[in-house]
Amino acid sequence: MKVAVVYDLENLDESRVKMIDSVCEALSKHHDVEKLPFGNDFIERVKTFDAVFNLSTAHLQMHVPAILDVLRIPYTGSSALAHALCTDKILTKIVLQHHGIPTPRFFVVSVGEEPQSLDFSPAIVKPSRQGSAKGIDADSVVENVEALKKAVKRVHEEFNEPALVEEFIEGKELSVGIVANEVLPILEIDFSTLPDGLERFYSYRVKHYYGEQTRYFCPARIDEDLRRKIEHYARMAFKALNLRNYTRMDLRVRGNEVYFLDVNSLPMLTPNYSDIIKMAEAAKLSYEELILKIFDDAVRCSRKL
Repeated sequence: MKVAVVYDLENLDESRVKMIDSVCEALSKHHDVEKLPFGNDFIERVKTFDAVFNLSTAHLQMHVPAILDVLRIPYTGSSALAHALCTDKILTKIVLQHHGIPTPRFFVVSVGEEPQSLDFSPAIVKPSRQGSAKGIDADSVVENVEALKKAVKRVHEEFNEPALVEEFIEGKELSVGIVANEVLPILEIDFSTLPDGLERFYSYRVKHYYGEQTRYFCPARIDEDLRRKIEHYARMAFKALNLRNYTRMDLRVRGNEVYFLDVNSLPMLTPNYSDIIKMAEAAKLSYEELILKIFDDAVRCSRKL
């Protein structure tokens, strides 16, 4: 099968380049593979391929799936509609709430507005449409209205998008992945070994610069009942958000209560870096096996449409 590995040129960094090269290497042992950047000639070029392994995360992740659906070319990952829901944290939480999937209390402050009260504390203020912890730092966690106003203003000025104000859940941080309808071993992220003064949650600097000093446990150190509860809600979220093929969801646990924070409909697949790779390794999947599992599932599902 002739396969295009599709990516964007405008957001290339070291981890993405490594991911693209690694995916190509894994697929090339079984298929005729070529890298294909998204550009002005994309539509004409992609027509010559039988399938696409989609690694495009620019433009809220919607442009490549939308085009491929029109061209009826099979591709990995979810549809444009699912990406539209999941790249907007507010819409994601509304859908989760509607389907009875637990998520922290929240409210939204639109651009041009200023919050006047804080009904829960502590709270964390996030940009509503950014990924990879962009816009989240130590000052994002607030306990009073004045700090809240400053954090909201910063989000509005830096990103020009609504600010999501969410109850900050003090507890264990976990991540759960689904690949080809299989829930992978749950990952626990332990921030206790980070240097003094660093935040104990995935801020931008913790996520991108302190990964080697963060401890990971996979499977997570949780009991069987809690594991089953998380898997149950993860499957519910997968269906409610119309996801397919693979995804990763972030959550926190306080006591025995689970709170889903975020859903990544197109998680990074960088070896020795991405959380979903750690989960796959705990499931005894090599990198090549994971990539082929994702690709084969995508092709199989496309034949059912």
